[in-house]
Amino acid sequence: MSDYKWHPIEPLSEKDLSVDLAGNQSLYESWRSAKARLKSLGNNQVEEFTRRLIRRLSVETGILERLYDLDRGTTEALVQKGFAENLVAHADTNIPPATLMEYLHDQEAAIQLVMDVIGQSRPLSKGLLNELHAILTRHQETTSAIDQFGNRLEIPLLRGKFKDHPNNPRRPDGSIHEYCPPIHVESEIDRLLELFNSYDKVDPVIVAAWLHHRFTQIHPYQDGNGRLARVIVTMVLVQHDLLPIVLDRDIRTEYIASLERADSGDIDGLVRIFAGLERNAILQALSVNAEADISHQQSLTSAVIGSLADKFTRRKQSRDAELLKVNDKALSLRQIAHDFIEDKLGNLKLAVPRDRNVSIIMMNGGPENERSHWYRNDVIRTAQAAQKFVNFDQNHYFSQGSIKLSGDRLKFIVSFHHVGVMLSGIMEATAFAKLQFDDDPDDRESMGEEFLPCSIEPFAFTYQTRIDDVASAFSNWLDASLAIAMKEYGDRL
Repeated sequence: MSDYKWHPIEPLSEKDLSVDLAGNQSLYESWRSAKARLKSLGNNQVEEFTRRLIRRLSVETGILERLYDLDRGTTEALVQKGFAENLVAHADTNIPPATLMEYLHDQEAAIQLVMDVIGQSRPLSKGLLNELHAILTRHQETTSAIDQFGNRLEIPLLRGKFKDHPNNPRRPDGSIHEYCPPIHVESEIDRLLELFNSYDKVDPVIVAAWLHHRFTQIHPYQDGNGRLARVIVTMVLVQHDLLPIVLDRDIRTEYIASLERADSGDIDGLVRIFAGLERNAILQALSVNAEADISHQQSLTSAVIGSLADKFTRRKQSRDAELLKVNDKALSLRQIAHDFIEDKLGNLKLAVPRDRNVSIIMMNGGPENERSHWYRNDVIRTAQAAQKFVNFDQNHYFSQGSIKLSGDRLKFIVSFHHVGVMLSGIMEATAFAKLQFDDDPDDRESMGEEFLPCSIEPFAFTYQTRIDDVASAFSNWLDASLAIAMKEYGDRL
């Protein structure tokens, strides 16, 4: 790999602005509406979920930077209970627990400052960047730098001040990644902020990805740039009433690869990572166990309950009718899925030699044919793995395509289900397969079918989604999911 040469940051291009986020705007609006309803019910589940999200972000950002390591069990304990040193044993981490706590509290404090800044409508500025950097690195004394002769040396870390030395890392293959020279940092940050302030009408996820990448291209501080980049991403998202996203250890390789592609002008991958994390955060927030159906009447005195009950009921019915329009969107997407699966299985059948016995069966399910309960356990299984709650009190739909080649069978299912403990007007589609082969025991007709998750991430949509806007993205999602099922099926034949 050749050296990467620094060049001045570039604004969002037309290509960047045209990234298809498959109706994210409708998801944002549905989330904001659902959050407002939860708050009106006196429900603090969103605040508690956000606090835990911030703690998780605070832990994972340091792991990404190799500042420390921490086992997953302890991570979960700290996320759930808060940053207490007595929750961390010496064997749980590779640095002293007391030092780990200092780093975690610094990272949490920086994000809390962002929250306070948003409440005060304070803009992103050089002063704020320096303040955040000083907090993030409060307990970090030194860092490495490269002198004019190319020698690496340990120097005191300038907290809250732009770098004095180059900080260009050498990759494992020997190539050099060149960041902005110290002499140009000030002007590049000015340019970054000027461009950022002009993007107030652009999708916040796209802006967050752009800002993150361009900030890391500059690398204005001697150390702590990655941590600070993720803090300002939080600022952009929360300013637009969205949730913080957690770039964790599990996606480190994909995350770094997307930043490197962005260096070459392709920001699409980073945008899609951010969009997927935001979608999952929203769906998980709606899935937190809570008393979602708190009645307004419970907080009223018995003297006025009777007079207000009808009013509340009518209001709820009107609101629910609007949110339940998402079922119509699910039916439209189910039809697209049905036609797509039937077409692709038909193509597969044509590729099979004529002397082989091939049969294809298509089926749709939902409340209209009393099949809503089909695949319930499989859907719950996939949802629980993603920390989401599937609301089966609402309508569930699916489309199934089955192909049988002699005794070998593939069933491919796309499920459309409501997400969240309350009616939110948000649904998602997930895809999975059931595989059965003729060398399986006879009694494996149902219980023994092999289960194969096929969708890397769910396809989310809302009652506000325009089907024409997402049809292409949904077909691409179907294509990728069915390809996983067909490949596994073909490998096993």
